Amino acid sequence: MSLENFSVIESTLREGEQFVNAFFTTDQKIRIAQLLDQFGVEYLELTSPYASESSFQDCCTIANLGLKAKTLTHTRCHIEDAKRAIDTGVDGIDVVIGTSSYLREFSHGKSIDAIVEIAQEVVSWIKSQGVEVRFSTEDSLRSAREDIFRVYEAVDALGVNRVGIADTVGIGTPRQIYDLVADLRSRISADIEFHGHNDSGCAIANAYAALEAGATHIDTSVLGIGERNGITPLGGLVARLYATDSVLVEKYDLPLLKELDSLVAELVGIDIPFNNYITGFSAFTHKAGIHAKAVLNNPSTYEALKPEDFGLTRYIHVAHRLTGWNAVRNRAEQLGLELTDDQAKMLTEKVKEMADDRVLTLDDVDTLLRRNLGGESADSEPELEAVAGD
Repeated sequence: MSLENFSVIESTLREGEQFVNAFFTTDQKIRIAQLLDQFGVEYLELTSPYASESSFQDCCTIANLGLKAKTLTHTRCHIEDAKRAIDTGVDGIDVVIGTSSYLREFSHGKSIDAIVEIAQEVVSWIKSQGVEVRFSTEDSLRSAREDIFRVYEAVDALGVNRVGIADTVGIGTPRQIYDLVADLRSRISADIEFHGHNDSGCAIANAYAALEAGATHIDTSVLGIGERNGITPLGGLVARLYATDSVLVEKYDLPLLKELDSLVAELVGIDIPFNNYITGFSAFTHKAGIHAKAVLNNPSTYEALKPEDFGLTRYIHVAHRLTGWNAVRNRAEQLGLELTDDQAKMLTEKVKEMADDRVLTLDDVDTLLRRNLGGESADSEPELEAVAGD
């Protein structure tokens, strides 16, 4: 297994624009594109220029920003779509056609023979224009394997840069994805791209399995936004790879993940989920006493990811009934106060008693610590506001 030579095809400006709350202006698209380029993604995938006149103009604008990342646009497997895409100046064109029985019957109505013929025509024409070309089947997981392999082998013989496997409705499991990619890898020489939706919660695991099996490119979007439940989130893929070996993602500017997630969340009117990979507000928060003690001694005991590598810090939560005396003493040290072990244990019991009666805030704990070491009795309970929580 080798995971080193992979590339991210960042699709916030294509798949992400299909998210129900996404209505990006040109200026907003430019901000996203530039920040993703700073982060270091290898490719930016843009909405088809055939979608609308503004989509065409946006493709032209972003393709000519002078970014380090290559620009791609995503189109149907039609010559006219491809010609329109070439006119934008992008570095590559991603063409797609449905191959499952569902899409062949209820979408375009074409046989596998017809799909092979169209794919050969469109791929050959795009290659003649001197840009990268990727051919992808749509709904690959619900397509007959012999059908999609036949199409992939036909375009591979033409020298296509990449072929794409798309779990369009998010039904794949990691084992299914691994087996499919590994089988395809043994049949073709082109690079392999994986596009995985998250309808059943496996997008990150499936993307990782694809890489293990020999895929070279993974489609992502910021916060995973996209059609329905979206696709593999950029931060989630980074977290998974970092947890395997941080060297795998050292090519990216990891502290920019927070800014990327915050920007896109603001633009589409959502909050970053509390448990979001890396950037969720509780991602590096430790609460239980036994956890806090171990983390204070050695953070790696309960952290697979180092927050400082992402420009973030860990937080030891002390204002609750599960707190431990090591956490309380650590908070006192942060305030410049010195506690003996006995004092720390006594004050911890007081915090627990108070927390059994009402919700505490960090200010409440700080007040208790300062009053105790300032000569006041620890039984002098601080005034507590009746709040829902901190």
